[in-house]
Amino acid sequence: MKNFILIFLLILMGCKTESSRSEMKRWEQHAENSTIIRDHYGVPHIYGKTDADAVFGMLYAQCEDDFNRVERNYIWAIGRLAEVEGETALYSDLRAQLFMTKEEAIEEYKRSPEWLKKLCRAFADGINYYLHKHPEVKPRLLTRFEPWMPMYFSEGSIGGDIERVSTDKIRSLYQEDIRYGVPAPSVSSKTAPEPQGSNGIALSGKLTASGNAMLLINPHTSFYFRGELHVVSEEGLNAYGAVTWGQFFIYQGFNEKTGWMHTSTYTDVLDEFIETTEERDENLYYRYGAEWREVKTDKVVLAYKDGNSIREKTFPVFRTHHGPITHKIGDKLVATAMMWEPSKALSQSYLRTKQMGYQGFKEMMDIRTNSSNNTVYADAEGNIAYFHGNFIPVRDTIYDFTKPVDGRDPNTDWKGLHRVDENILVLNPQNGWIQNCNSTPFTAAAEFSPQKKDYPRYMSRDQENFRGVHAIELLEDVDGFTLDSLVKLAYDPYLPAFKALIPGLIIAYDRDPSAPKELREPIEVLRQWNYRTSAESVAMSMAHYYGTHYLKKGSRPKTMSQMELLSYFGNGSPEKEKLEIFTDALSQLQTDFGSWDIPWGEINRYQRINGDIIQAFNDDLPSIPIGFASGRWGALAAYGARYHNNTKKIYGTRGNSFVAVVEFGPKLNALSILAGGQSGDPESSHFDDQSEWYANGEFKKVFYYKEDVTENAKSRYRPGEDTD
Repeated sequence: MKNFILIFLLILMGCKTESSRSEMKRWEQHAENSTIIRDHYGVPHIYGKTDADAVFGMLYAQCEDDFNRVERNYIWAIGRLAEVEGETALYSDLRAQLFMTKEEAIEEYKRSPEWLKKLCRAFADGINYYLHKHPEVKPRLLTRFEPWMPMYFSEGSIGGDIERVSTDKIRSLYQEDIRYGVPAPSVSSKTAPEPQGSNGIALSGKLTASGNAMLLINPHTSFYFRGELHVVSEEGLNAYGAVTWGQFFIYQGFNEKTGWMHTSTYTDVLDEFIETTEERDENLYYRYGAEWREVKTDKVVLAYKDGNSIREKTFPVFRTHHGPITHKIGDKLVATAMMWEPSKALSQSYLRTKQMGYQGFKEMMDIRTNSSNNTVYADAEGNIAYFHGNFIPVRDTIYDFTKPVDGRDPNTDWKGLHRVDENILVLNPQNGWIQNCNSTPFTAAAEFSPQKKDYPRYMSRDQENFRGVHAIELLEDVDGFTLDSLVKLAYDPYLPAFKALIPGLIIAYDRDPSAPKELREPIEVLRQWNYRTSAESVAMSMAHYYGTHYLKKGSRPKTMSQMELLSYFGNGSPEKEKLEIFTDALSQLQTDFGSWDIPWGEINRYQRINGDIIQAFNDDLPSIPIGFASGRWGALAAYGARYHNNTKKIYGTRGNSFVAVVEFGPKLNALSILAGGQSGDPESSHFDDQSEWYANGEFKKVFYYKEDVTENAKSRYRPGEDTD
């Protein structure tokens, strides 16, 4: 018996050794077929013999630039965050596992088309080869990456739809016995977060000096959330743009013939179904029409860090045909339905980057798994287009799907998906421009916009914001655009929210003979202001603090959008309240900076101290003045901050990150800028080499063609070779 066990172990070790040799051979073959050229700005241009070779080099280069973020994105996506961040992250992990377990991800990978499996294997190989070649790099958790992992991370938005599912509600439900307990209180935040979103603008040739179509790519994400990258293969891949760390496709970018810019959508892509349940013989059933169906019940074991130890917690998980049970309303369980077709979504994300014209792009869009985004599009044929949403379930319009619906009623079920032709779509409008700034699609192309009456109400909210208003004002009656003038438009300093907010404050002061005399000089500064932000503007400092204080403290007569609310605070709220809040804002400026008379750039700063994902800030360390402003005020060049840094100054954390302007024609021409720099390593020369240009709104030339890349090459090497 002992001899048998020994022989078995020897055979097993031999198999593992052979497998390791085979893997190493595959890595080395990919490396032989891949070349990385880095330009003066550190941007990696990856050239591969096949698409898989290019993906291998692409992931290797990403790990060189910021392995920390590559790993963290997958720790989060696959539901293992609590193993590095502790018990508080358990419900983020549980949310991931509710929608897809590791076993389901492996099966999804196995069912994928062979071409996609090759890319997934190349993804894992690129990262694993990097770790093999860099033993000094110590992962926080993931020492080996697997080809099924991209199934969790298939669409491009790091959170995408799944982040719409509240972890507070999941915690409230799963901390109790799901069938009998009393829900724990949910956690809420009183601080309104910085607005999230992006700007996309497409111009037809009739509005450009060259007669070529142009595209503004302006995502508003957390800083350093995406790197800049160029990936090329001999199989037709040649895409440039922003890549979310750890993904093997360009998320927002362009090839020689087409460009695509995603903005977050208001399309209803996630629905909640209230389930009526009862327990029978220790099994749980739910009512559906005239029948009772058994609730699918399973268990998930999650690990979490507790000091220096790893502990485990077991959760029951429950699903109906609508989706996983995510929370309760009263004593009723609620199932959440959303798009979850990882292989198709990953295919669409990759195939998007290889389309050479509108017809192919539209056919790719008909895969219909780009669920969390709108898409602004332009191409070398001169087309401009706007796709509002992509994955849109067909629903019975007698029900209000903005609220949870009755899961007992079969008529509330989704009835397939709308075709792209049925969705809100704009193609080559006569005005010559399209804009979307996370605003209503019904103003996307001025008078040539889609009409709300022509679509089901679940396709979009008809809600404008100040960025959309700003973009429309700039685009009307303007032509002769060049790339430089498109950059100027994208950085226009006007802030329409303050035009709505500040005049009411001035009127309140003028009407109140008892207004404090110390308000006279600050009010006069605001009276002379043109509502344009700059690093030198004192009015901008006061306006920002006034608006921020009002959003926190102002009385609200009803629920309003932020645009409606700021307009109300400008012309509808009590005048006494206006003066009181303005006085409070000046008091904070006085307390923090010794005076209200302080230029905006002295307060609003850019600082990058280290490569941490959650950046620390320090008023005593060097920083750069920034004249940009928050998107909530209507700034197209959005510069948002968080306000719990234990600092006096404001430090940007999100907004303009990767920005590009692209002109399509006989030969592509593009400019770009990246917040900070390409590398997450403070020792790298590309850690913050773009920060001054970023602060000044200056762009660098994109090197797209091989001859330009070669001419501007700083280093050239194969994965695994020394880059010096």
